Amino acid sequence: MNSGVVHQRIDRDLVLDAGHAGRRLDQVLAELLPEFSRSRLQQWVESGELLVDDQRRRPRDKVWGGERVRLAATLALDERCLAQPIALDIVHEDEALLVVNKPAGLVVHPAAGNPDGTLQNALLHHDPGLAALPRAGIVHRLDKDTSGLLVVAKTLTAHRSLVEQLRLHEVHREYRALVIGECVAGGRVEAPVGRHPTQRTRMAVVAGGRPAVTHYRVLERFPGHTLLAVELETGRTHQIRVHMSHLRYPLVGDRVYGGRPRPPRGCSVAVREALQHFPRQALHAIRLGLRHPEQGRVCHWEVPMAADLEALLAQLREEGGNDADPT
Repeated sequence: MNSGVVHQRIDRDLVLDAGHAGRRLDQVLAELLPEFSRSRLQQWVESGELLVDDQRRRPRDKVWGGERVRLAATLALDERCLAQPIALDIVHEDEALLVVNKPAGLVVHPAAGNPDGTLQNALLHHDPGLAALPRAGIVHRLDKDTSGLLVVAKTLTAHRSLVEQLRLHEVHREYRALVIGECVAGGRVEAPVGRHPTQRTRMAVVAGGRPAVTHYRVLERFPGHTLLAVELETGRTHQIRVHMSHLRYPLVGDRVYGGRPRPPRGCSVAVREALQHFPRQALHAIRLGLRHPEQGRVCHWEVPMAADLEALLAQLREEGGNDADPT
């Protein structure tokens, strides 16, 4: 095994806009450069590798819009993220990007507790050239136990384009979510998401969190449960799970934000057990739309519902009493 380190030169030029006024520099950088961790960006600010109007600044300094940010740094890439022959469900691939249908249970990239066996390891095996890109071209994430569509850049040009589209909220992401509770109608959630004040492994709706907007509409109603179509305007960590829990409609199977299962009174034993033992949050990224980084055309992809979630829905439908919402 080659455990050496290679170095990649990182060069970025950005101009901050008026919408960033009054915010901390490190917060704005984390939003504009999501391919790098906040701690990494803070290190570059402190080392002088990232300058604002050609001046050194502190991570906590406020910005006012109009500043020019210049990043010229060297990133050490740990080669221990090895290529591994893990099967990929590839929905689309061309010279610029790759779209995969991620199964539940697959971690997107290595982290503490998951050093390998990730989507990133699988991507490096599928295309060794992705080693030249940050995180093998991964520009957004799905939680380990969320299934569905995820796009990967295959070139630096595509990477920059996709990151910018995500920043400008131009990437369309639609999910299916089975929640506990009977939603009367759809709606819009605008509530900031940040680290939970006392439980640091969780996210929460908190004052001072990053702006987060989620749209949802009712697709089907069942006794005690509702199937929702959910669309993200922003993409914060655990955003759908946190926002639905905030509305008191937590996702089925979400052990972190959902609490205990609540089978409806009078349901069959089969439905009760299916709800109680569903092994993950009932969330599936079903549709993805974006502007092709090189061709300029708008592309859309859709995948079927994940098999385990479809099976659970089938049991709820067989139980009777479902109400499809025509809207």
